[in-house]
Amino acid sequence: MKDKKKRKEIKRQNIGYSFKSQRLTLFSGLAPIMKFFDRIGLVDELESHFKTTWTNATKFGNSQLMLSVVLASLSGICRLSRIAVFTSDVLVQALPGLPNGLNKDVISTRFKELGQGAARRLEELNGRRIHRKLQELEEKLVTLDADSTQKTVYGHQEGAAVGYNPHKKGAASYHPLLMFLSDAKLVVNSWFRTGSAYTSNGIVEFLKQSCGYLPDFEKVFFRADSGFFGGTLFDWLEQKGWDYLVKVKLKGLKDLLASKTWYPAVGHAGFEVCEFLYQCKEWSKPRTFKAVRWIEKYEQKSFFGRVEWVPVYKYACYCTNLNMDVWAVHECYKARSTSENWIDQVKNQLLAGMTLTDDFWANDILWQLSVLAYNLSVMMRLRKKKWHRQEHRTFRDWFILLPGEFYGIRRSELRLYEYYLFKEQ
Repeated sequence: MKDKKKRKEIKRQNIGYSFKSQRLTLFSGLAPIMKFFDRIGLVDELESHFKTTWTNATKFGNSQLMLSVVLASLSGICRLSRIAVFTSDVLVQALPGLPNGLNKDVISTRFKELGQGAARRLEELNGRRIHRKLQELEEKLVTLDADSTQKTVYGHQEGAAVGYNPHKKGAASYHPLLMFLSDAKLVVNSWFRTGSAYTSNGIVEFLKQSCGYLPDFEKVFFRADSGFFGGTLFDWLEQKGWDYLVKVKLKGLKDLLASKTWYPAVGHAGFEVCEFLYQCKEWSKPRTFKAVRWIEKYEQKSFFGRVEWVPVYKYACYCTNLNMDVWAVHECYKARSTSENWIDQVKNQLLAGMTLTDDFWANDILWQLSVLAYNLSVMMRLRKKKWHRQEHRTFRDWFILLPGEFYGIRRSELRLYEYYLFKEQ
């Protein structure tokens, strides 16, 4: 018998293409973000702090250039040549009011002219904005995490130097210093430094400056890794009445710990703890050390002709004034690892340190603008817990990289996909 079922023929369209449209944009999500900037007064603040001397040859204001770099960081665009292409987008031009796309030399030259003074004013601008945000949040108890990071360079950038660089030993780098407000994931302060600077260089002055950006809190808890271990820092923290927890970095630390009496960690099989007072050279007084150890491996050793398996311990030691048991201190320090994720977002998602010139202060300005972009991203996401938990990369993919048509001249409008997944949000 013949198959009487009708077979539906699949018809495919032959689609042509051209590169003629001039009103399309990939960054539709920047439009509501720019409204957010206006609402919080960022645009006016940039214009008042970085006034432009207008001449017949001046086409772009300082605030326009800075806003363009901030928008580029939020959109995942780095390097001056790519930012120049980014500003050729019709919407990106319209948001900061650019008459046309930027040239990479315009950004580089202007930031070099602005110099160190502009970098410091950007630091202060970010600090004041953090201060206002923290007053809104009404936090009483806060945790501050200090950390540094290496940014390898591959040219002849001014101020880049060879220092500690675990990612590429012997390569020149910059070594910025950052401090995060852990509760809100915000960068309270950031210094752009040469690559040869030691981790804790200037930490007390850095904290003094950061204090000016913080409202009065009932309690402040400072946490840092072993690079910040030092008596001068502890003296200052104790004078301020802050709680602190810093990992110990000390010559002969293993021998010192091996000589102490250890006790099993209650409820944690395989771990042992100890607590003791210790005063380093040049310290004003002894301080409390709390340590944890566990067996990393066993090694064969010969004792008078007899071979035995001897445990090799791994240690974690902390200097702290916290009134907590040793294991609680150990767990508290481990929570600091989340700050590494935020540094990753600043460097690899907001692209801080990726856009460079041959001038140190211009690079400092570019770094500070990316840090500002990170904080603005966090502030936007703070408005809803669901989005605050997400990384900036997710926020960018969902709410910034949105194709649309920039329609109209006198009354502009963005035409977006009607059934976009995150339209309501």
